[in-house]
Amino acid sequence: MTIETDIKTVLGNVPGVTRVFPDFAPVATQRPYVTYRQVGGDVVSPLAKQVPNLQHGIFQVNVWANSRASAASTMLAIESAMVLASTFTAKPISAPVSDFDADVPVFGSEQEFSVWSSR
Repeated sequence: MTIETDIKTVLGNVPGVTRVFPDFAPVATQRPYVTYRQVGGDVVSPLAKQVPNLQHGIFQVNVWANSRASAASTMLAIESAMVLASTFTAKPISAPVSDFDADVPVFGSEQEFSVWSSR
C-alpha cells in the first residue's frame, strides 16, 4: 500500500464522506466530496546507500459542500480521522481555511497535514 492509498481509505471512512478523489473531482460530482493532494514533504536520505523505510508528505485535504457549516464540520471530522489513523502518523500543520466559489456556488474548507508512513 502507498501513503496515498492509506489516506484515501481514512478519508473515505469519515462519516458523511462518500466521494474522495486525488487532486480534483469530476465537474459534476455531487457534494459533499473530498479531494487530497501532496504539496511537499521531507526527503528521507540515510547516510548509507539504503532505501529508507519511511515516507513523508505534506498533504492538503479539501472539502467541498453546499454550505459553510457542512464544509467546516466535515473538515473537523477529517482532522480527527487523520490524527487517529492507525496506518500512518498525521499532524495538522495548519488550521482549516474556508473557501467559497461564487461562480458554482460551492463552499470549501482546506487543511494541510504532515504525514509519516512506513514503506
